Amino acid sequence: MLGYIASFCVGLILGLIGGGGSILAIPILIYLFSVDVVQATAYSLFIVGVTSLMGSIQKYRESLVDLRVGLIFGVPSILAKFLSRKYVVPQIPEVIMDMGPIVLTKRMFILSLFCLMVILAASAMIANRAQPVSRWYEGKGGSALLGTLGGVIGLITGISGLGGGFIIVPTLLFFTRIPIKKAIGTALFIISVSSLIGFTGDLSHTQMAWPFLLGITGIAVLGIFTGNFFSKQLSNLQLKKTFGWFVLIMGVAILLKETCFIIHKIHA
Repeated sequence: MLGYIASFCVGLILGLIGGGGSILAIPILIYLFSVDVVQATAYSLFIVGVTSLMGSIQKYRESLVDLRVGLIFGVPSILAKFLSRKYVVPQIPEVIMDMGPIVLTKRMFILSLFCLMVILAASAMIANRAQPVSRWYEGKGGSALLGTLGGVIGLITGISGLGGGFIIVPTLLFFTRIPIKKAIGTALFIISVSSLIGFTGDLSHTQMAWPFLLGITGIAVLGIFTGNFFSKQLSNLQLKKTFGWFVLIMGVAILLKETCFIIHKIHA
């Protein structure tokens, strides 16, 4: 029951701030539903992708999606995420490094990368560093650089199974100077396409429990409709800072849990 309530919150958070869905979805799947970590990253891409798609359609109807920015940034991100899920993740060995008592497994690597991204993004949200400075992407070579940023973010989020909205929203605010509400809508558009295409890279090597996956996704979609409704009433900047603290606490908690797990195995 707690897992289903938390799944609703995945959509709620996406609707409110345009990111953070996979930050919640992956721990929910791993710790509340006991899903394998690699399978959880695949499930997360589907859940966040479908939920973001529903949310971006609503935002587009409200003229809160910048398609030009979405395509410049999103296409490289989509390609990088798909390639990372199809070719990089399957090649990561179950045991990456074995140095006697210290063993770095695939699970530890993915969760450590996940926590690092979460903590960095949370710090930026809390410090409110996502301040617009220029529209450099409209200048010569700007589009290529913005596309490169999209590709790098797509690669990292693809390996970790993140939708990437918690990075995309601050990036769009900082580099493109579009309003925050439009940044959220554009991020949902990018997340939906990149996550769903990235998910197709998992279909050939990951077993899917479709009834479970579709059920969780349906609950998350209800959450994003609710989040979109409340986003019109609340301050997004305040929500971003509050969510930043929440994400930071959760990222540190997961990192500590995994560290304790490693120490326990070493002593055992």
